[in-house]
Amino acid sequence: MAPRLPPPPQPNEPDAPNHARLLETVIERLQQQNATLMEHNAAALRSLEAARENSESTERQLMELIAATRGTLGASSSNVVHHTEWSLESFLQHHPAKFSGKCLPDEADQWLQDMERIYNAKRCPDENRLAFTEYLLTGEASHWWASVKAILTDAQNPITWEVFRSKFYEEYFPDSVRFAKEVEFLQLVQGGMSVAEYTNKFKHLVRFNTMATSEEWQCRKFENGLRSDLKVLISSLCIRSFPAMVERAKVLEKNMAEAEQQKKQQASRGPILSRPNLNRNRTPYARPAQASGSQAMVVAGQSGQQGP
Repeated sequence: MAPRLPPPPQPNEPDAPNHARLLETVIERLQQQNATLMEHNAAALRSLEAARENSESTERQLMELIAATRGTLGASSSNVVHHTEWSLESFLQHHPAKFSGKCLPDEADQWLQDMERIYNAKRCPDENRLAFTEYLLTGEASHWWASVKAILTDAQNPITWEVFRSKFYEEYFPDSVRFAKEVEFLQLVQGGMSVAEYTNKFKHLVRFNTMATSEEWQCRKFENGLRSDLKVLISSLCIRSFPAMVERAKVLEKNMAEAEQQKKQQASRGPILSRPNLNRNRTPYARPAQASGSQAMVVAGQSGQQGP
């Protein structure tokens, strides 16, 4: 028979509570370690957030510093350009014309428009506009503005570029003249002028028109002012572009002038008449027969008797 195996050892019942307490201790330590790790993680996250905020703040401060530096440099450079560009010497390089006041209203208006065109092109500030314009006033115009400035100063009214502009037009281009120019434009016709002269006057007067107009309206106004012979030809073309209408009118005028010149030349030469046929009833020429010798002698003798 095979030998019998010994029975398995029985668990020691008094050691079971010790195992439970050991497990509880391990669990408690694991929980403590977990809590410690969570605290470390939270602290690390807070550190990262603080570092990120500090970095954003530093970056923002750096950008503000760069922007402020650029603004300072731009302002300083613009001040330098402004000072250099709008010195009196720089302005006089544009060769502005002086104004004495002894001119027609149209010329005064054109002078001020020329000045404003220079100022607007170079973006001149208002205070420089007034100073430079005062420099260009001479003679009666200078005396007039000195008187107006004294009146404005006594009344404690501001003296600006707009004030000068208003006073200038009141003196040298009043509303009555402007209205008369508008009426002249509305009544403008070609008459005895050439197309080029009519066009120049039309362009000069159209800026005084206060009504809202379009290019088509200008074409119709220009067409209605043409002479009847040109208007008949132009109206059939239905042109709605002002430059094209002016060019076509000039071409037609030139062609009509050439045709008229040719007609005058033909009239001055007169009609070409055929010479009258004077020999129409004459017989053909017959050569006389040669006389014989005896006949020639008789004739000679007779001529000798009759002659000296």
